[in-house]
Amino acid sequence: MRIHRPLIAGNWKMHGLRGSAGELEKIIAGARKLPEVEMVICPPATLIMSFAATAFGSPITVGGQDCHAEAVGAFTGDISAEMLKDAGATAVIVGHSERRRYHGESDAVVQAKANAAFRAGLIAIVCVGETRAEREAGRALAVVGSQIEGSLPEGAGDFVVAYEPVWAIGTGLTPTPGDVAAMHHFIRERLESRYSESGQGVRILYGGSVKPTNARELLAVKNVDGALVGGASLVAEEFLKIASACR
Repeated sequence: MRIHRPLIAGNWKMHGLRGSAGELEKIIAGARKLPEVEMVICPPATLIMSFAATAFGSPITVGGQDCHAEAVGAFTGDISAEMLKDAGATAVIVGHSERRRYHGESDAVVQAKANAAFRAGLIAIVCVGETRAEREAGRALAVVGSQIEGSLPEGAGDFVVAYEPVWAIGTGLTPTPGDVAAMHHFIRERLESRYSESGQGVRILYGGSVKPTNARELLAVKNVDGALVGGASLVAEEFLKIASACR
């Protein structure tokens, strides 16, 4: 039941100023040659509205990097899913390992944000993944299984799961294709168990030091339906090479 195109999502993290629109324009131009691949760029919140305007009518969509669980309220500095939608976003990343680590976000908090995305009509890209210590202790499946149970939205709405082995982010380390295949198979089984038939259609992205040099090998793994790309998404040429690897 695979009804979606592969998805390549770019997480710009805390990078990008107004002058970065030039890279977006290059990505848009390249994306026109890759109609079989869906692409979303998640820039800093300050750029979402202008990027969405630039990307309007193109093959590229724009997403946010985080949202608050509530629609409105006295939450200084936070942004609701509805605000992201109003700014032109179509998706939002929730539960990224950096949010879990630096902001202490629990599975319950991540699930509330995923539910908020569904409420606002956004696609939630829900991140899960284990640390190096957890993997070396043989707890990788248990940790990811617990995150899936506690972080995914309560309903079977349109969402994406992104597996990001925390120990591979920004370290240059990458799991073997066998490691990725085993984890993505495990995640697929959990999705099918929880959401029945609709779980077969949920895209599972791989995220963790994805580069043009390893993208083809990683994207060829069964149950890898795309990639969540960090640093390489800041450069149009590299991001498009990764997207091209889906073909």
